[in-house]
Amino acid sequence: MALLETQGLIKRFGGLTATDDVDLAIEEGERVSVIGPNGAGKTTLINQITRLLDPTEGDILFKGESIIETDPHEVVQRGISKSFQTASIFPELTVEQNAEIAALGSEHGSFRLNFFRHQNRYSGVSEATRRTLEAVDLWGQRDTQASALPYGDKRRLEIGIALASEPALLLMDEPTAGMSPEETNATVSLIEEVQEELGLTLVLVEHDMEIVFDFSDRIVVLNRGQVIAEGTPEEIQGNPDVQEAYLGGVEL
Repeated sequence: MALLETQGLIKRFGGLTATDDVDLAIEEGERVSVIGPNGAGKTTLINQITRLLDPTEGDILFKGESIIETDPHEVVQRGISKSFQTASIFPELTVEQNAEIAALGSEHGSFRLNFFRHQNRYSGVSEATRRTLEAVDLWGQRDTQASALPYGDKRRLEIGIALASEPALLLMDEPTAGMSPEETNATVSLIEEVQEELGLTLVLVEHDMEIVFDFSDRIVVLNRGQVIAEGTPEEIQGNPDVQEAYLGGVEL
């Protein structure tokens, strides 16, 4: 049984079909990249899986159970987490407080505004916070205000926030967007280390083909909302349909 499945997933926005009968099966422990030209439907697909968007038609199964009627916070509690294209952090809070909020939300589903006065009431949150920040190499900066972090570290914190729920499946939407080459290399290495250490299943949306081909066990290619190809990096690299979709037939 696949960890995640989409079955006939269709999302329409008026006359635009953003995902068109998408069938996916993601196995536990896989590293899968979803690629495609701008407007191919990649982010729309991810937002349906995380229940930020309702499909027009189709179903989504996680661990064999439909999550089509599940709210986004319940999806997180079931074991699906997402990091966004831009760093989604609380800039006025410390690094540690950002991770604490994520850990608390995943454990309880909601939290009181006076949480920071009563942290000792929430068992396991402090331990989860420390594990999360150590995993992304930010425990040493736990008292730093998040807004003061360099851009690359803000993205690492955002990945940490996604990890704080201890997910089985992590969806990453352009995790290296806006990074320098050095920050990109460090972030990719971090993602690989975390995946191996925690045994995560990863779904990556990424434009950088070098990262995609180096990172992925399997690649799914979307174009105009449809899956036009699926296979290993070697299979995708030589696929003429993919070459046509991206570069008018020029080899990737």
